[in-house]
Amino acid sequence: MARIGNFEPGTQVVKVHPTEVDCFFQRLVVPDGHVLLHLSTFGSDERASSPKSSQSLQLDRRAARALLGILEDTFLGLRSDVEA
Repeated sequence: MARIGNFEPGTQVVKVHPTEVDCFFQRLVVPDGHVLLHLSTFGSDERASSPKSSQSLQLDRRAARALLGILEDTFLGLRSDVEA
């Protein structure tokens, strides 16, 4: 559980995960009035116990803007898909 400070290109060897999970999102207003996006993932359907949050991330406006740029660079044409 963490608040995203920066995004940096990774160099890890990564593979496609074998399972999918649900991700819930919420808008969170902190005491100073700033807005955060809170994302929580939940265990896969194959999980033995009842669903519970396994990871959570929070993004402020700056981090969200950076992620938006990463998404647009990764999925070329994404913006035009959304606008269509």
